[in-house]
Amino acid sequence: MTPEQAARHLRRANAVAQRAMSLGRHPFGAILVAPDFETVLAEQGNVDQVNHAEAVLARTVALNFSPEFLWGCTLVTTVEPCAMCAGTQYWAHIGRLVFGMTEKRLLELTGNHHENPTMDLACRTVFASGQKAVEVIGPVAEVEADIAALHQDFWRRPTA
Repeated sequence: MTPEQAARHLRRANAVAQRAMSLGRHPFGAILVAPDFETVLAEQGNVDQVNHAEAVLARTVALNFSPEFLWGCTLVTTVEPCAMCAGTQYWAHIGRLVFGMTEKRLLELTGNHHENPTMDLACRTVFASGQKAVEVIGPVAEVEADIAALHQDFWRRPTA
């Protein structure tokens, strides 16, 4: 995947995150890109604190595509996947990941927010613990500010 393709797909994933936010959900978005690096096969916004965008997308596509096909696909997500989402991507057999903003940067924006107790565990560490090599591209500086802007506004809003 070229840097231009990665940035374009991250902008689309961020639009999915904006849609999730407009529905009152946390502003995370993920898409699955086919092996041609162009075709978007699926997209998913965050559902809730347990059903993160990446994990829901990975489970759904694992039901609809073969592991061999998914190994050539790319999961593109706005923020570096947490341990749960990275593990789900690994088990779904999706061979590549592109993310826009790191989990550490997310923690800076969310602070100690009770709805997002961010874990300090890089997805690369999760993948390195496995038996297959998932390619990881990110963070992508070109889109990080746009992704961060959604989170900066969202996590500072008053909660009920």
